Amino acid sequence: MHKTKNFQRLVVKMRKKGFYIPKAQQEVDWSAYTTNQINDLIDTLKFIRNEVDRVHQPREHVAVGRPPTDAGELAKAILFAELIGIPERKAEGWLILIGHHLGIENHIDDRVLGKAYQNKEVISILEKVFENNKTNNGEMCGDGTGLEGSRKENYESTKKKTNYLTSVIDSHEVVQQFDTGNKHERTAMKYLVEKIKIEIKKGLNLLMKKAKLTLDAGFVDRKLTQLIEDSGITPYIFPKKNNVITPKGYPAWGQMCKKIIENVQTWLAEYHIRSHAESFHSSFKRVFSFKRVFGVVTKRLNTTVYTQVLTRIIHNNRRKTNYHNLKTTN
Repeated sequence: MHKTKNFQRLVVKMRKKGFYIPKAQQEVDWSAYTTNQINDLIDTLKFIRNEVDRVHQPREHVAVGRPPTDAGELAKAILFAELIGIPERKAEGWLILIGHHLGIENHIDDRVLGKAYQNKEVISILEKVFENNKTNNGEMCGDGTGLEGSRKENYESTKKKTNYLTSVIDSHEVVQQFDTGNKHERTAMKYLVEKIKIEIKKGLNLLMKKAKLTLDAGFVDRKLTQLIEDSGITPYIFPKKNNVITPKGYPAWGQMCKKIIENVQTWLAEYHIRSHAESFHSSFKRVFSFKRVFGVVTKRLNTTVYTQVLTRIIHNNRRKTNYHNLKTTN
């Protein structure tokens, strides 16, 4: 009981401004950033063509009648449309102009493109592109945010959202896993950790032994803490002021609380990697805007919203990876 009281007092102090002694902020490499911005469109067109062709080979049409639009070309078209934030009707015209740079040789009707957002083969291609272009430095963080579906939703005072995005990213802001829909963020985070755990077991994700996952107090959950620990990842979840250190059958919770008591500044230094999650969601909404309304998803069905967010995340990961590669070589 005495330890719990001391722990709760410490948690209150942890929340006070000035208690945490912050590390020096990482400087932006403006040379690498500028180069990345200048070459963004050229790099993207090459990326779309090469990465889709890497996972998809067009099938020969043997049936009678007009052949369906190739799923690979539809995936390329969606990637392009979401890159510049345009609806399907405008995308149809743009694709006539530059489609050959993407490896699109056939005309794609705007209605066909709209339906492609719920085409299972197209989604499978996009998921493979996402998985093939993830890097992970082991310093992970997670958070959830609302995704507005209209200008009204973006500015109304109630801030009631139709869709939510829960993400796990690394400190380079490369998305590792994400979930869209209406799940509570703790429920969604358990699902994402399970997926990361499977990746680690399969050896698909080369995480270091010092891999960590940092989450804010909204994710306080002993079962989640244990799941993270059992996945081979060290949990850093900011406690609430009324939390007790008793494990209650989940030893990972007690171990985490003990680390806070033993060296709170060291623990906070690790925890504050979480700021990258807020930075990612902010930049994600700012970059992928529709009619200058940040973060708006224009699709309405769960499947089409997922496809739209998946495509935008592919572009985010490509940009962030390009920047850090340029930063390393400079």
